[in-house]
Amino acid sequence: MHTEMWEHPATAANVATLRARGVHVIEPASGRLTGADTGPGRLPEPEEIARVALGLVAGEASSAVPGDLAGRRVVVSAGGTREPIDPVRFIGNRSSGRQGVALARAALARGAHVTLVAANLAADVLGPGAAPDEVVRVETTAQLREAVRAAASAADVVVMAAAVADFRPAGAPTTKIKKVAGHAPAPIELVENPDVLAELARDRLTPGQVVVGFAAETGDATGSVLEHGRAKARRKGADLLVVNAVGDGVGFGVGTNDVTLLDGAGEVVGQASGSKEVVADAVWDAVLKVVGPGA
Repeated sequence: MHTEMWEHPATAANVATLRARGVHVIEPASGRLTGADTGPGRLPEPEEIARVALGLVAGEASSAVPGDLAGRRVVVSAGGTREPIDPVRFIGNRSSGRQGVALARAALARGAHVTLVAANLAADVLGPGAAPDEVVRVETTAQLREAVRAAASAADVVVMAAAVADFRPAGAPTTKIKKVAGHAPAPIELVENPDVLAELARDRLTPGQVVVGFAAETGDATGSVLEHGRAKARRKGADLLVVNAVGDGVGFGVGTNDVTLLDGAGEVVGQASGSKEVVADAVWDAVLKVVGPGA
């Protein structure tokens, strides 16, 4: 199939009719097509077809309504930002980007136009599967902030699923820091990064824009994961905050998640547990209660 065939108004109308009748349509994969053009139109990889089919059989996609995000433009950030210490080393985190990519693909399947801002995804995360309409690669928090705000200037919904570094080195040398035997390394001064989520919630770059954040928490002596999440929800000002516990083998780098959804006042409005695809659909269900269905 050529891109023009998939994007032809007649094809779009037929697909919309099928979705309205409850048929689950898998978006075509993007890449080199039969001619010289590239874009959406390739048969999805067998692994992606099998994943979607198994999810439907298991009831994992039962909450999703095909086409309920049609006409909506959404931005999803995914992965973890890295802040350079020198040309070789960086401050980073364990986020693989799987949850963000699952959110992007779920939005695509529900008819949205999706921009994915990808920060240092794990190697296999953007493997076989539906490709977002646009993928913007970034590394640092400053780059992610710029890319998300640029894309959000025309978006109905922004979902900040990326694990953004709170701090960065005050300065990074242009040459590798050398180890000197018998001498302790020089201390690294850290400065605070911009709070991208709070800025988006404050600025609302388009009228009626819905902003969703993620809060990865561990709990500590001062409060539980949920208590920290409630405080963050009230502080950030987003419409929804998805709170999940993280740690060794939990949340980051695995295929499952367990989340609680809070509104801007910190009140629980939903919960989801299971594969990251299941969680993604639960998040979009909650978003739709705020923004309403698409065209």
